[in-house]
Amino acid sequence: MAFTLPALPYATDALEPHIDKLTMEIHHGKHHQAYVTNLNKALEGKPEADSSIDDIIKNISKFPMAVRNNGGGHYNHSMFWTLLSPGGGGEPTGDLAAAINSTFGTFADFKTKVSEAGATRFGSGWAWLIVTPDKKLAITSTPNQDNPLMDIAEVKGTPVLGIDVWEHAYYLKYQNRRPEYLTAIWNVINWKHVAELYSKAV
Repeated sequence: MAFTLPALPYATDALEPHIDKLTMEIHHGKHHQAYVTNLNKALEGKPEADSSIDDIIKNISKFPMAVRNNGGGHYNHSMFWTLLSPGGGGEPTGDLAAAINSTFGTFADFKTKVSEAGATRFGSGWAWLIVTPDKKLAITSTPNQDNPLMDIAEVKGTPVLGIDVWEHAYYLKYQNRRPEYLTAIWNVINWKHVAELYSKAV
């Protein structure tokens, strides 16, 4: 079964003014579609073509760079769209909020640390909140389309929140002002879904 582009769970203009419609159209319809197309091409005729994206990502060291880049792009973006919501923003509640506060001090401190991880990632990449193998929260960042689920990741864990800091995620609206984009994106984070991913991971 070939991999396919998942539909956005909201309209392309639903995250305005924080993420603009044109960026969403290009980011989802062109960039993510290209990752899917190139991933299918890289796996064509190989037995792994029937594997789940999770299995491929977890064993990425066994695959060529084309699968690492495009498989990572497909996995990361498929997750990213679900982490955003027009009704998002605010703060997490329940177990996730308690874990964030006990690990990072306050929610404000946590946001600062995630934004710093994204702002200081040289070139393209991602900022992540992960659940580590010992069930603790940690903030990390990865280059390009790598992610903490990969067996080659410097800091390994299960991602529960990922923020795309590739220029294509923000350049049309924010140009070179990545920190401004990182401030704005908190207004559309889908904390309900992050909390679901967190409870599954722990």
